[in-house]
Amino acid sequence: MPEALKSLIFSNFEPLHKFHTNFLKEIEQRLALWEGRSNAHIRGDYQRIGDVMLKNIQAMKQLATHLWKHGEALEALETSIKSSRRLENLCRDFELQKVCYLPLNTFLLRPLHRLMHYKQVLERLCKHHPPSHADFRDCRAALAEITEMVAQLHGTMIKMENFQKLHELKKDLIGIDNLVIPGREFIRLGSLSKLSGKGLQQRMFFLFNDVLLYTSRGLTASNQFKVHGQLPLYGMTIEESEDEWGVPHCLTLRGQRQSIIVAASSRSEMEKWVEDIQMAIDLAEKSSGPTPEFLASSPPDNKSPDEAAVADQESEDDLSASRTSLERQAPHRGNTMVHVCWHRNTSVSMVDFSVAVENQLSGNLLRKFKNSNGWQKLWVVFTNFCLFFYKSHQDNHPLASLPLLGYSLTIPSESEDIHKDYVFKLHFKSHVYYFRAESEYTFERWMEVIRSATSSASRAHILSHKDSHVY
Repeated sequence: MPEALKSLIFSNFEPLHKFHTNFLKEIEQRLALWEGRSNAHIRGDYQRIGDVMLKNIQAMKQLATHLWKHGEALEALETSIKSSRRLENLCRDFELQKVCYLPLNTFLLRPLHRLMHYKQVLERLCKHHPPSHADFRDCRAALAEITEMVAQLHGTMIKMENFQKLHELKKDLIGIDNLVIPGREFIRLGSLSKLSGKGLQQRMFFLFNDVLLYTSRGLTASNQFKVHGQLPLYGMTIEESEDEWGVPHCLTLRGQRQSIIVAASSRSEMEKWVEDIQMAIDLAEKSSGPTPEFLASSPPDNKSPDEAAVADQESEDDLSASRTSLERQAPHRGNTMVHVCWHRNTSVSMVDFSVAVENQLSGNLLRKFKNSNGWQKLWVVFTNFCLFFYKSHQDNHPLASLPLLGYSLTIPSESEDIHKDYVFKLHFKSHVYYFRAESEYTFERWMEVIRSATSSASRAHILSHKDSHVY
């Protein structure tokens, strides 16, 4: 790693890490006193958390300069990877380890995401306490402080999320040189069928604010998607054409040089694509006119033959075989968002990603497979539309993961003979899982965050997000 990059990353992470270590210790001490029996006579004083939050959030404002630097660190890392094959291999090898359960560059954004989570925690506390409660004023003051910080970093965050996403997608695509260019914004990716002389064929589509790419899944060792075509959005029209072609949920996209016919897997999928493509076309019309052909094709770059093609197996297929299969996990780079959308025949948008950042949760859950009797206690982390399963919160890497895009979230019916409280069910085709929470509150929280991944963001939520997004 070049010295400049090393100092940029570590000098900005170290102070935040040290600060959070102390913050966590203070919270744990307070909760220990709160729950401890020995202090029953003075419990009133200890059943508060707002003062700890306020003190630490005020202290965190002093560290804001380090938080601002995270975007710079993310860009510097990607630039260094581009110019150093050694660094690129090192990062790739690290991403192949189980401990790196998300794309590496996502972790550089985690401290910024953390601010949003403090804001949500404080919003929930303020709703929970009546104004007369001893903790109310501190919680309100802490909420005001963190809201201000989040507002200041909001623009940076959106820019960085987009930058991170473009770099992540670049790794999944071959046959395209300059995906990451200034001004390009990612809007939606997903699986659609393309109508050709051979009939309907599954293709992966990538919508940006200037171009729509379509790809097929390559059979390369690294399992990437090969770009087949690109439709500039300037001058494009879109029309529903089910009647014309006799194919359900069918659209005709007419570009200035080429037209294609595509079909979505459902009515709701089709509507999401129509809305996003139309919005992108309108934006392209308003901008400076047609964009030049800049998506140069390049020969496939076989940098990573060691990523075995078995990455294509979804880890949940291993999982459902038996409970012990938690220990056996398929190489998880085949579980990137693009592969999940391909397997589940669905799509995901940048707005969904933004909503996902706000919906993260971890805690103990009991899990049961469809055909098993016993419940297994696991530490579960929900992030990036995916459940990660650990034996305990002290483990440093997940045993397995379950991507939730395309899954349905329901409550078990009488006929399923569960007879336990606080149980929810996740199912996709023949995969069925039951999860049991420890209390009504944690049950409600798990339902809330998982719903955000299994059903796309509501129109109202999307509209409130669109105001805040660049596009």
